[in-house]
Parts: sequence; C-alpha cells; structure tokens
Amino acid sequence: MSVDDVTSTGSATGVATTAPGAATTAPGAATTIPELVEGWTLAIDTSTDICMALAHDGRVVAQELIADRRGHAEKLMPAIVELCARAGIALHEVDEVAVGLGPGPFTGLRVGIVTAHTIASLAGTTMHGVCSLDVVAHQWVAAGGAPKDGFVIASDARRKELYWARYDATGARVDGPHVGAPGDLPQGLPVAGPGRNAYPEVFVDDGPEQLDAGVLATRWRELPDAGSDAMYLRKPDAVAPTTRKSTLLSSNGKRLTLKPLTGGDDRVGA
Repeated sequence: MSVDDVTSTGSATGVATTAPGAATTAPGAATTIPELVEGWTLAIDTSTDICMALAHDGRVVAQELIADRRGHAEKLMPAIVELCARAGIALHEVDEVAVGLGPGPFTGLRVGIVTAHTIASLAGTTMHGVCSLDVVAHQWVAAGGAPKDGFVIASDARRKELYWARYDATGARVDGPHVGAPGDLPQGLPVAGPGRNAYPEVFVDDGPEQLDAGVLATRWRELPDAGSDAMYLRKPDAVAPTTRKSTLLSSNGKRLTLKPLTGGDDRVGA
C-alpha cells in the first residue's frame, strides 16, 4: 500500500485522515521552516485526550483523536498499532517519535511518554518531547488568527484549576507553564485551548480547542525542545511513607511503637 493510497482512502475504523499539506506555517510566525523530514514520524499526546498522528516525508498521512481522558492505558497502544497497520508499516519502521510532555494529569502523561519512549527504543531512534501547550499555540498562529498582543493557552487541570502558559503574537512562550485557578490567568489576554469545555466563560470562541497531533507530527522541530520529562507541575498524590508503623499491639490494646536501634539493642516500646 502506498502513502497516497493511505491518505485518500480514509479509515473504516474511525481513524481520521488529513490531506497532504494541511499543516503549514503562517506568514509572520517566529519559527522557521525546517528541512524536509524524510521517513515516518509518529506523534503522540496524552496530556488531555488520546491524540496521535502519522506523517511521511513531512506530510500528515493519518491521525486519530479518541475523546477519552481516562482510558489512555487501554486505548493508546491498540490505536497506534492500527494507525501504523493502515499505513502499511510496522512499529519498528518509525523513523522519529514526537511526544507532548504536558502539562497534564500524571497517569495520562505517563502512559503517553512511556509508550513513545518504548516505540522509539524499538525503532532505534530518539524520542523528542515538546510542551503540549506550545503545539496548540503554534496551531493558532499558523491558522492566521492569533491575537497580535499575545494570548494564553490553557487546558483543564481538574480540581477547579487550569494548566496555562502565555505567548507572544508569534507563538513563542514567554511565561509558564503554570497551574492555578482560572482567576490566576493573565488579565486582558484572549485564552484558548483544551480547557474551554471546563470554563467556557474564560475562553474566546475563535481559538483552537484541541491539540492537533498532525501539527505535532509535522512541526515539532519548530518548537522548543522540552527534553523528556513529564510536566506534571503538581506533587504526586501518593507519596512514600516517612515513618514506620508497627502492627504489634500491647496487652492493653495500644499500638506498640518502634524505637531506633542504638548500640545493637533491639527494642520495642509501648
């Protein structure tokens, strides 16, 4: 099966396809057009929903969005396998892997990043991480409608908070990412991004509402390198205990406490 066949036939299993050349950089963008990428690029982002795309020689062949923010572990890998199968390639034939590092919830980010790292290792290539909010900012600038005085991209952080970052008119990040209440966002700047469903009153109507994995697949080189570590921004809910608790009970029913060993003396006290 040729690349043109994959691009034009669509998918009977719900994988969306994008026409060649759909992702372009708008005039006035600060980033420069990179050299043409030869080979297959797989893009993955799980900072919100399950997003993935496959590009060949710098153009999007197929992409898929699964609107599920809690099923990453069960649905991501089967969808990637299906995407590659439709293109007629195996996972080890991927030439480069781009992944969104968030910010986002711990579980979703971890699944996406570990999957990207595993596929990159299998293919003998390197995983390239970018800030997920940067991708959405790039989409707004590339579409030609980004505000000239700058803007904010935000996504739902749950717990009545948003992940957000501030950008200038070219899509360059100038502050963030941060996590905080909607009232903590910079005042007077238009807000767009995946957090619109949670706080529609905060967001404008004409900005991007979803990360486009096709843009991540074809334009990741134009975005700042974010390394490989997930942008959790919050401390984990589960932490290792700092003290030991005894399960022993004294004759009066009180829990026994463990005392430090000193001089080889092993003591248990009430």
